[in-house]
Amino acid sequence: AALHSIMAATEPTPAAGAPAAEDEDDVVDPFNVSSKSKSGIDYSKLIVKFGSSAITEDLISRLERVTNRKAHPWIRRGVFFSHRDLGFILDHVEKGGKMYLYTGRGPSSESLHLGHLIPFMFTKWLQDAFGCPLVIQLTDDEKFLWKEISVTETHRLAHENCKDIIACGFDVNKTFIFSDYEYVGTMYPNIVRIQRATTYSSVKAIFGFTDSDNIGKHAFPATQAAPSFSSSFPHIFGQDERVPCLIPCAIDQDPYFRLTRDAAPKLGFLKPALIHSKFFPALQGFDTKMSASDENSAIYVTDTPKQIKDKVNKYAFSGGRDTVEEHRRLGADLSVDVTFAYLSFFEFDDAKLEHIRDEYGSGRMLSGEVKAELVKVLQPLVANHQKARAMVTDDVVRTFMSTRHIEP
Repeated sequence: AALHSIMAATEPTPAAGAPAAEDEDDVVDPFNVSSKSKSGIDYSKLIVKFGSSAITEDLISRLERVTNRKAHPWIRRGVFFSHRDLGFILDHVEKGGKMYLYTGRGPSSESLHLGHLIPFMFTKWLQDAFGCPLVIQLTDDEKFLWKEISVTETHRLAHENCKDIIACGFDVNKTFIFSDYEYVGTMYPNIVRIQRATTYSSVKAIFGFTDSDNIGKHAFPATQAAPSFSSSFPHIFGQDERVPCLIPCAIDQDPYFRLTRDAAPKLGFLKPALIHSKFFPALQGFDTKMSASDENSAIYVTDTPKQIKDKVNKYAFSGGRDTVEEHRRLGADLSVDVTFAYLSFFEFDDAKLEHIRDEYGSGRMLSGEVKAELVKVLQPLVANHQKARAMVTDDVVRTFMSTRHIEP
C-alpha cells in the first residue's frame, strides 16, 4: 500500500488538448511523428505537453550511485531525456527491492534499421546496470491490426526480428521474449482487468480512434499495457504483484503507458516507470521520417560497408554551408546536421565527439570529413551486429521465447 501511494502521488497530468502532442510544427503520437522544423521536435515543449519530467543532472548522479557505474552516454547526452517515476525505481532498488524491465517491438518488416536498435542497446545497458529480469513484447497482433500483413506473416516477422534483438547481447538467463499471439493467454486476466478499468472515451481521447477503426485497435492498448504488471509473468514473479517495472521507449509510445498508469491504481497495481528517448532522424533530415518503403532513408542492420558509405555520403543531410569560404567563416549548423546527430548517438568516445563538435561547428572541419568519421563508426557497428545475429540459431530463439523460470 505504501508503494502504491508513493506512485499514485507522483502522477503528473498532460496538458489538455488533442491526443497527439501538437505544436504549430510538431505532431507526436504512437502513429505519427513529424516536425516542420529543420532541427526537429521541440522536446522541451513535448515534456510540458505530455506531463513527464526532464532527466536532470541530479537524477543522473543518483542513477550512477545506485548502479555503481557511469551513466550511459545516451543519458549523459540527453538522448534519453524524459521520465516518469525513475526516482521511485532508484529509491526502490537502493532499499534492496526487486524490479524488472519491459520494452518491445512491432514486427512489421524483415530488417531493422539503426533507430530500431537504440531502445534495445539501451535496455541491454539497463539490464547489466540493474541485474534484473527483462521482458520483451513482440506485438505481432498489433501489426496485423494496423497493417495489411497476414497473421502468419506478422508471426514470422516477430521471430525474425527476435534474432536481431537477441544479437544486442541480452542475458538469456534474465530475458523473456514473447509473441503476443503465443503468450496472450497468460496475460489475458490482466488484459481484461485493464479493459474494464479503461473507458472507451478515454481510449478515443488518447489515441484518436474513430468509428471506422476496427475494434481490435480499440482493444489493443490493454495488451501493450499488461506486461507493465508483474502478475502477467507468473513464471518469473510467482504470485508477487508488487514488482515495479521500468519501461525504456521512444516518447511517442508514452500515451500507451499514460493509459496504463491511469488504470494501475484502480487495479491495486504499481504504476510503471518510464524513461523516454528522442527520435532517431532519417538521413534526409529531422523534418523527414525513416520509411520502410525508402531504403535510403535509414541505415539498416543488413547494409554492406559500401551501402553504408554511399548512403551517408549521398543522403545524410548536411548543416555545412553552401561554399567552403562561407563554411570556414560561419561553421556548420549542427542543429540540422544529420551526420553529427548520428555521431552523437554512436560515437561513444566523449572527447572525440566534442572535438568534432568544436572543429565542425567552427568551420575548421568540412562536411565530407565529418561524414567520413561517421562511416568509420557505423561500418564496424553494423558488421558486429551482423556477426552476432549470424550466431542466433532457431534453437537460441526458442530458448529466449520459452516460458521458463527466470530468477527475479
